[in-house]
Amino acid sequence: MVKDGDGWILCSQGHTHWGRYGAAGLLAVHWDQDGVPRVLMQERAPWSHHGGTWGLPGGARDSHEDPVETALREAREEAALSGEGLRVRGVYRDDHGGWLFDTVIVEAGTLLPAVPGNEESAQLCWLTPPEIAGLKLHPGFAVTWPRIQTALNPELVVLDVANIVGARAEHGWWRDRKGAAAKLLAEAAGASLRHLVLAEWFPDVVAVVEGAARGLPPVGGIEVVDADGSGDDAIVEIVRQAKPWERVLVVTADRGLRERVTDLGAGVTGPKWLLGRL
Repeated sequence: MVKDGDGWILCSQGHTHWGRYGAAGLLAVHWDQDGVPRVLMQERAPWSHHGGTWGLPGGARDSHEDPVETALREAREEAALSGEGLRVRGVYRDDHGGWLFDTVIVEAGTLLPAVPGNEESAQLCWLTPPEIAGLKLHPGFAVTWPRIQTALNPELVVLDVANIVGARAEHGWWRDRKGAAAKLLAEAAGASLRHLVLAEWFPDVVAVVEGAARGLPPVGGIEVVDADGSGDDAIVEIVRQAKPWERVLVVTADRGLRERVTDLGAGVTGPKWLLGRL
């Protein structure tokens, strides 16, 4: 049923919230060539709840929607955004005890034109974090913004496939390295990756394969890179080419590779981090 989420609800903390099934908002962020982020902010219409404050396009979640669907719909209604050119990066969840507000973080390839789509928006502007700090913020957004701000950077996970397959140590994997790699990537594509801040995390994932495992197609959004020579050298080059503001996490237990990528500023975690989520 359309709009069956409209209505007020009392959470277990004794606060009144709009949205019978919770609510969601869209945080669109664009990174310019200098690595400066700009966030699409909405000034709420004076007549609305907390009118005159700044926050995100958002609203009540309907019973048939997930948080991403709600956030994109609200952005269409309030900011006239079509959803094109947006890449979902993660969902930050604010749990009030029986009522949830989900902030859906999306990366915008450009500063998309945004104008008030209905009477709920007074104006919309792309603003830098220092500019946001100077605004009168919606109380809910003011509480969550410091935490969300730490998760804005786009993130890239690089899989050292040969090392992870070896750590998995399934019987006979060495006889069919390509099959073992394909199995790992198929399971990784459906895995729920954990993040320190976000309830749901959708990083870019690149899997580097070498030797007999080469020639695999992309799997479930995972990009597969065939190493022409050393897989370690290919991974180092991927890390080297990452954007300066992009967070990179390399999954490997190889000590030499770990030292090479950390010297370039990447984070490192062992194969157990991934294997424990398959």
